[in-house]
Amino acid sequence: MFESSTDEMRFREAFDGYFEAITRYCLRRLPQSTANDAAASVFVVAWRKIDKMPDGDETLPWLYGVARNEVRTFRRSLRRSTALRIKLSGQPSYPVAGPEAVVIHNDDQAQLIRALKTLRSADQEILRLRAYENLSVNQIAVVLGCTPDAAKKRCSRATKRLRDAVDRPGRRRAPTGSRAIPEGGDG
Repeated sequence: MFESSTDEMRFREAFDGYFEAITRYCLRRLPQSTANDAAASVFVVAWRKIDKMPDGDETLPWLYGVARNEVRTFRRSLRRSTALRIKLSGQPSYPVAGPEAVVIHNDDQAQLIRALKTLRSADQEILRLRAYENLSVNQIAVVLGCTPDAAKKRCSRATKRLRDAVDRPGRRRAPTGSRAIPEGGDG
């Protein structure tokens, strides 16, 4: 199973400390029926790659990076199975409302979510890492596998694109001085 009791202890600490955060990450990106499986898969990978899992403050961003890959895999599987069901049944498919539909209670939040969905998936991911996971730019860099400077530029560009999407003609403008996505983390 583990090569040493130290590896087992590191895994248990990571699992106990971060399982809830990883599960929330997956729930925000996948239907509940598959999000729990994706979160479990993250820890299967962590178990298999315990020697590559960093310690301390770097553990959670590393796990988010693994979760990001697992979410992609599960999304591909969902798309394939949905396409196959449609093909076999001959019936149209209607998307299931995501967790945002449950959380959003007012027009301003709904407007922001609609604007977020118009962005590229890469921009959406960066903004979600910043706002939902409350990661710093340095931690986002670890998740994305890029330099902190590149992550900072990506965050800045994604935030500008979101502001532009919210301010498109026909949309109500956010009050002056408000922020579309609150900055999280420490840098």
